[in-house]
Order: sequence, then structure tokens, then C-alpha cells
Amino acid sequence: MGKKNRKTRTREHIIADLSSNYVEKIALRLGFSYEVIAKDYGIDSIIYTYDIYGGIENGSIYVQLKATDNLNVNATGEFISFTVEAADLDYWSNEYDPVILIIYDAKNDDAYWYHIQENFEAKEYFKGQTVRIPVENIFNEKALLQLAIIKNTKYI
Repeated sequence: MGKKNRKTRTREHIIADLSSNYVEKIALRLGFSYEVIAKDYGIDSIIYTYDIYGGIENGSIYVQLKATDNLNVNATGEFISFTVEAADLDYWSNEYDPVILIIYDAKNDDAYWYHIQENFEAKEYFKGQTVRIPVENIFNEKALLQLAIIKNTKYI
């Protein structure tokens, strides 16, 4: 039993760390680098990409992580819903480089991604501050390579 006057490491802290670890492993497997931002104002981490020779590429991929034990999937099983702050949506939608929202499902050790700027105007994905992420948007190496290509097309 812990000491009564000490702070407690909560489940929320644990799954937040697991979400960051999940994304970092995928980035590292691809030879990319992953930097955690100490002061979070709507972006939790940055992924830097590199070409096949190890040369750094222009731009970066900004990541906002959300972790949950209770993934909110709609009745038809098509979308995951997650509510975010309006101020974050405004900030993300005006970034030049890709901003991805990643929802980490701690129960199943899976994650789902959503490219904010690419779909910001699409009404089927936004209802107010609720983002609807298609369940097929599984965050893995293939997804991160796709996002790197999207980022790189801005700098060609």
C-alpha cells in the first residue's frame, strides 16, 4: 500500500505513456525520429522523417495523442468518435505541416489516426468538436509512410 501523502500514478498516466510508446516504436521502426514536447499546447510530439539514405526531410508530422480504455465506436462499427477542444481544432487546422490525432486503444494495444487538415471541412468527420475517425485508419508503419508522403509533397 502506498504512502497516504504521495501523488498517485493513475491509469490515465499509464495509458498516456503507452500511447506515446506505441507511436514512437512505429516511427523508430521506419528509421524516423520521435520527439516528445515537454510543454503541451495541443501537440504532444513531433515525428521527423528521413530519406532512404538517412537524410532528414523538410517538414515534420505533428502528433496529438489521446488514450482510452473505452473506445467510442458508433453503432455501425464504422467510426470512432472523440471530442476535442475547439481551440485545438482551430490551431491544428491552420498548421502547414500535417497534424494527426491518434486515439490509442489501451485495451487492445491499437491506435487509430486522423489527418486533421486533410479532412477539416468534411462534414461526415466533424460534428462540432467531435472527430469521427474511420475504423480502417489503423496507425501502423503503412499509415506513417502515407503521412510522410503527404508531408513531403508540400516540399517538392
